[in-house]
Amino acid sequence: MVGLGTMGAGIAEVFARSGWQVSGIEVTDEALERGRSILARSTDRAVTTGKLSADERDALVARISFGTDLHPVGEADVVVEAVIEHLDTKTALFADLDRRARPGALLATNTSSLSITSIAAATEHPERVVGVHFFNPAPVQTLVELITTVFTAPETVDRAEVILDGLGKTTITCTDRAGFIVNTLLVGYLNRAVLLLDGGFATREEIDSAMVAAGNPMGPLTLLDLVGLDVTHAVLSRMYEETKDALVAPSPLLSQLVEAGWTGRKASRGFYSYGADGAVTDAPAPGPRPRASRASELPLTLLAPYLNGVLRMVGSWYATPDQIDTGMSLGCRMPKPFDLLSELGPRQVLAAQQQIFAETAQPGDRPALLLERLASADDPTTALVALREVL
Repeated sequence: MVGLGTMGAGIAEVFARSGWQVSGIEVTDEALERGRSILARSTDRAVTTGKLSADERDALVARISFGTDLHPVGEADVVVEAVIEHLDTKTALFADLDRRARPGALLATNTSSLSITSIAAATEHPERVVGVHFFNPAPVQTLVELITTVFTAPETVDRAEVILDGLGKTTITCTDRAGFIVNTLLVGYLNRAVLLLDGGFATREEIDSAMVAAGNPMGPLTLLDLVGLDVTHAVLSRMYEETKDALVAPSPLLSQLVEAGWTGRKASRGFYSYGADGAVTDAPAPGPRPRASRASELPLTLLAPYLNGVLRMVGSWYATPDQIDTGMSLGCRMPKPFDLLSELGPRQVLAAQQQIFAETAQPGDRPALLLERLASADDPTTALVALREVL
C-alpha cells in the first residue's frame, strides 16, 4: 500500500481485515507515523463500536508492516497506490512501481477523477493497471468503482473483481472517463446546487431542506462542506477539462470560496460556518440573497437535471441502471435514481427538464433522448420497468 493518508491507511485496513499481509509505505517517517495513527484510530473505534474484538484488532494490525522503502513492491501480489491527487506525481510513481513489481503483480491506483489511461501509459505493462476508487471511509463504505482502460487485459479485470469481492466490497466496473459513474452524477448535482444559490434561486437552507425532504441524508451544500469544496472543485475541473461541458465548470461561487480558503468543515467555513465543536453557527451564507425566491420549484429543479444525466449515461451505454442505482445508493447514500424516476414519473421529469433547457439554453441541459422516449411511451411506468430489467 503506497501512501498512508486517510484513504491509503483505510485501504490497508480493508486488506488486512480480509487476511492479507500488507506493507504500508510512505515517503517520510513523519508521514508513516500519521498513517499509523489513522489506522489506530480507525481500528480502536471499530473495537469500541463492537465491530471488532480487541484480539481481532491486534491480529489485523499485526498483518501490516510499515516502512519508507519501496523494496516490498517487488514481492507483492497487489500494489495499490493512494498518494496525492496529482497526475504527474502518480505517473512518475507508476513508472517506478512497474519497474519494481514482479511479473503478474496487479497495479491499482486509487483516484476519484484522474485519468487511469494516462497513469497506465507511463508503465511498460499497462495491461496490468486498473483504477480502484474506494469511498471514504474505506473500512466502512462497501462500494468500489473498478476502472479499466483500453490497455487493461481481461484477466486483469477478472482478477481485480475477485480480489475486491474477497474484501467484501460491492464493485461496479466501468471504463475510464472523468468522474467515472458516481462522481460524474454527484458533482454535477452539487455544482447545480451552488449555481442555484449563486443565482439567487433560493437560500442555502431552502436548497438543503428540499433535498433532505426528497430522501437524501443531507442537503447538497452541507455535503459539499463535508466532502471539501476543494476536492469537489478539483473533480469538476478535471471533468470540464475532458468534456468542455459548461455545466461541470466549477461555479464562480465555488471557485471563490476555494480561493478564500473556505473549503468546508475542515476549514471551519464553507457554505456554512462551524464552531470549535463542529456545530453550525449563525454566520451568514456566502452568495447573494434570493432576489425572488423560487424555492417552491425545488427539489425538481435539482432532481430533473440529475436524472436527465442518469439517462444520458445509460443511453450512451456507459453504465446500466443497476450500476447507477448501486453506485449512488451505496457510494453516496442517496435514493436510487431509478426509484426516483419511477416516483416522479418520466413525463414530469421531462417537463421540468424542458423548462430548464428553455431557460439556460445549455447543450448539457437538453433533455436526454432516453428520457424523451420514456415520457412518450404509452405507459411510461412499464417502459421504465422494462428498461431496468433489460439493461
